[in-house]
Amino acid sequence: MNCKANIKHLISFLLHGEMKPVYANISYLSPNQRLKGKRIIITGGSKGLGAAMAKKFTEESADVLIAGRNISTLARSAREIGCKYLQLDVQDIASFSRFMKKADELLEGINCLVNNAGISLHENGFLNVKPNQFDAQFDTNLKGSFFLTQEFIKLCKEKKKQEIKNILFTSSETSMTVDERPYGLTKAAMNSLLQGLAHRYVNDGYRINAVAPGITISDMTVKNKSDNLVCPYNITNRYYLPEEVAEIACFLLSDAANCLNGQILVCNEGKTINARWK
Repeated sequence: MNCKANIKHLISFLLHGEMKPVYANISYLSPNQRLKGKRIIITGGSKGLGAAMAKKFTEESADVLIAGRNISTLARSAREIGCKYLQLDVQDIASFSRFMKKADELLEGINCLVNNAGISLHENGFLNVKPNQFDAQFDTNLKGSFFLTQEFIKLCKEKKKQEIKNILFTSSETSMTVDERPYGLTKAAMNSLLQGLAHRYVNDGYRINAVAPGITISDMTVKNKSDNLVCPYNITNRYYLPEEVAEIACFLLSDAANCLNGQILVCNEGKTINARWK
């Protein structure tokens, strides 16, 4: 563990005593060209879950383009992953048409969109939410995904793309429960949006699904793999790894999942199941 992690571990020990170790059986499928022929845009793709998905998809023979606001971070991640990149601010809706056309050109014909970019401001309850916090999360998590998806479908129609087109949303386990804060509300609305689109466009060759991760290591959770990964808020007392969620995302974009549409796969080992004996 690094110095910061050691300090946090010491504080936890003083407050709660030594935590018991938690063991997890984590498996990753070997690359097998599962995404050959897929040309994928991933928003928020330079780090966290977006970068893990980009890496997995590239290993599975997809042609991937990551998008985000920070051009230097994008360039570094793209170099490490071996994919393309293009700058995009998901709050800048006026740029979406231009972005989509450029991405289509760079990928030589996009057929998959992953709406992964999102923020959570972790407000301390309903009474502490400020209007600017509300707007920032709705603009990024919901409005950006709404209009970028719109541009993707418009482009596919304009180009008369006959192949299967996949759209994948990154939702959240919070979308499966009631919430009082903007982040959870955006993800619940996202679920409604993707299922509405899935039903409307299935006969036009679209497959629209979502992954809904539990608490996963990312910049938003301020966790990294060198820290203690015990998490008392998850049902099996551990943080999830972005690579685990990327495996599920890979399946949803693969041809093996062509019969799935409008599905939200919750990646939290059943934490949000409304069990009678909770």
